[in-house]
Amino acid sequence: MLKVEDLNVWFGDHHERVHAVRSASFTVGTGESFGLVGESGSGKSTILRAITGLFGSWSGLVEVAGQRVSGRHRSRAFHKAVQMVFQDPYASLHPRHSVDRVLSETLHLQGMDQIDARITRLLDSVGLGRGFRFRYPHQLSGGQRQRVAIARALAAEPRLLLLDEPTSALDVSVQAEILNLLSDLRKERGLTFVMVSHDLSVVAHMCDRLAVMRGGEVVEQMQAATLRSGDAQTGYARDLLAASSSYRRETTPDPAA
Repeated sequence: MLKVEDLNVWFGDHHERVHAVRSASFTVGTGESFGLVGESGSGKSTILRAITGLFGSWSGLVEVAGQRVSGRHRSRAFHKAVQMVFQDPYASLHPRHSVDRVLSETLHLQGMDQIDARITRLLDSVGLGRGFRFRYPHQLSGGQRQRVAIARALAAEPRLLLLDEPTSALDVSVQAEILNLLSDLRKERGLTFVMVSHDLSVVAHMCDRLAVMRGGEVVEQMQAATLRSGDAQTGYARDLLAASSSYRRETTPDPAA
């Protein structure tokens, strides 16, 4: 479904140029869930933005379902096949647009018919009823806003979803609900996921394979089972897994407390 080969992404020109991603390569099979992990600033989200055309300064090969994409502008066919869910559901929704307007405008842009019926089905598919249709973002909780953002992404009936830290801005109590929703949607619709997350436990739960990034480079790729066992090959990946494990142990509440 997705092929990324020798991807380079940079900001600025000449002597002020900053390389955010260097020679990144990976493939994602149809129906697979692939994770990108690493420290903040390692280039994870930058890769997603380059794929979608949000960053124009990049080189290398990007193919979606065998079709090569180039430059910054993406075709309608691309946006029907690929959609993105962003980290902050409040920032990604227009504060003065109702849920109805958000979804209806997206459906119109995608050339869909039977708009009313589709909006109802989309809201049902993400666990929101008709009562949410004419609400505004400020009238919704963080989890409800993210459900609307997911519904908007699904409106195009995509095959590939790019998920940029889809639960990190949410309360811990609703993170699992959104992750379970995404898992169910992947199974029901045969979706392919590329998920960026700093939470290795989320990636271990949601993904089949993953790439570990450091300083804009992919330093290791592994199966999720390898992540769960902590049996990484490179020193950096082992340190990252160990640090994550230590953090989870230190922040886990003591049941006896």
